[in-house]
Amino acid sequence: QVQLVESGGGLVQAGGSLRLSCVASGNIASINAMGWYRQAPGKLRELVATVTRADSTNYADSVKGRFTVSRDNAKNMVYLQMNSLKPEDTAVYYCNAESWVKQNYWGQGTQVTVSS
Repeated sequence: QVQLVESGGGLVQAGGSLRLSCVASGNIASINAMGWYRQAPGKLRELVATVTRADSTNYADSVKGRFTVSRDNAKNMVYLQMNSLKPEDTAVYYCNAESWVKQNYWGQGTQVTVSS
């Protein structure tokens, strides 16, 4: 089992920045990819950005050039630096960890609200 705890959400004005953090505990060796998903009211959960243990990254088109995902394997942490935030980025952001056998684990979510 893997446990994930997010922090860093909040309220920010459009154009501002936030940094999300997520720490993993438990069976860390089973994890390959870590990253972030988000779910806005009335919408499905969607991928934001992921990074593998080998530092290969994947971004949603809507956040490319504005968000940066990074990982510190020594600290079992993954980060999401969000710049140039837009109101449409408002959502609950979930930390995700995917094991080598494609089992997914989720954090409890952190609210990000961008005001116009």
